[in-house]
Amino acid sequence: MDLQDILDRTEIRDAITHYTFGIDLGEWDRLDKVFTPDAAINYVESGGIEATYAEVKPWLEENLAVAPNRVHMIGQIDFEQLPDGEIGANAYFHNPMTFDFGEQKFPVEVTGIYRHTFTRTEAGWRSRKLHETVLWRRGFEALGM
Repeated sequence: MDLQDILDRTEIRDAITHYTFGIDLGEWDRLDKVFTPDAAINYVESGGIEATYAEVKPWLEENLAVAPNRVHMIGQIDFEQLPDGEIGANAYFHNPMTFDFGEQKFPVEVTGIYRHTFTRTEAGWRSRKLHETVLWRRGFEALGM
């Protein structure tokens, strides 16, 4: 591994951190530092949508409004050199949150792997594809999900 590989991995780790903090803090514009404008994002396994970043960003803001307490914990990140100079970055995650419906609050958890495909752009490394692979979920039964 040379210095450029280390710098690339550091920038990609930073993008994954921007993603998790953007989601957890509701700082939706922070996600602009993570994705290409036309990125393909798939949240189907956790009950979400599959769409472009332009469609997913407002969907996240609207749908996570009922889960004001969110926190991501990121584990190991596996990097893979892909054709055309892209980098695959697979990151373990654990995401507990609380759905808040006024009088009723429902704690839920999702654990899985964020599978990103990063491409180098003029603005730096950006994810052009994200597939959220769910390994297990807990607490969604109470929500009918």
